[in-house]
Amino acid sequence: MNAEPPSDALRPVRAELLRTARADADVILSEARRDADRTLAAARTEAEAILGRARQDGAADGRAAARQELTRARSAARNAELAARGAAYAELRRRITARLRELCQADPAYGERLAARARSLLGPDARVVGHPDGGVLATAPGRVVDLGLPAVTDRALERIGSDAEALWEP
Repeated sequence: MNAEPPSDALRPVRAELLRTARADADVILSEARRDADRTLAAARTEAEAILGRARQDGAADGRAAARQELTRARSAARNAELAARGAAYAELRRRITARLRELCQADPAYGERLAARARSLLGPDARVVGHPDGGVLATAPGRVVDLGLPAVTDRALERIGSDAEALWEP
């Protein structure tokens, strides 16, 4: 009997996960970019207005106040952009996990393949139990393998690595 290597068994799920993640990321990224653009435009408008008022207030004091306000506005815009990116990443992670859960429910053998993968990593005597969020959690003396869906999602996003940042770049 030719058993499919555990890593090959997960290949279609990984490919679908990556395809879905990219599609979801495109939507989330588009929304985040629009939000960031609006925030940046508002911050620039506010900074320009503050700068105009500062010029009217006097040379030295006006320039110092304008610099402080511009710095604050830029900082606020950057914080808003980072918050939008964080929210987009969290939403992407949530969507990937939900999609992975759907894929696992559609393929009842998926849990068995995860259990087989865990045993291949920890040995045949590993204790494998269902993970509360889907997937499995396996233990052997001194070792743990978390193949729960949130951990699988996190590892997939880690593999994307710095490429994930490209999702937020214009």
